[in-house]
Amino acid sequence: MQIPLQVTFRGLPQSDAMEAKIQEKAQKLERYYDKITSCRVVVERAHHNHNKGDLYHVRIDLTVPGKEIAISREHHDNHAYEDAYVAIRDAFQAASRRLEDYARIQRGDVKKHNNSALG
Repeated sequence: MQIPLQVTFRGLPQSDAMEAKIQEKAQKLERYYDKITSCRVVVERAHHNHNKGDLYHVRIDLTVPGKEIAISREHHDNHAYEDAYVAIRDAFQAASRRLEDYARIQRGDVKKHNNSALG
């Protein structure tokens, strides 16, 4: 990455362990596409809900040449996201899939359909 990873915590204290896990997962993203310009990650704890524990929202913003890719994991009904590490894992898995797709398009591996009008 050309710009260092930026990690922001909202509604929860900064965690060195969580930040280290995010750093590890962000470095692995370069396996899928090595021209990542920047990566910003926001981990947010949602307001307390009386029926279930706090849910965590994770947003990853990746900048690559010619595009910005945003991934957000904030399922209000998913109890798995009561664990911040699960939300982080799922967000980075989605980011890796999106980067793989973008890399395929950049290499020309994905066919583009001709949108000609049919009569």
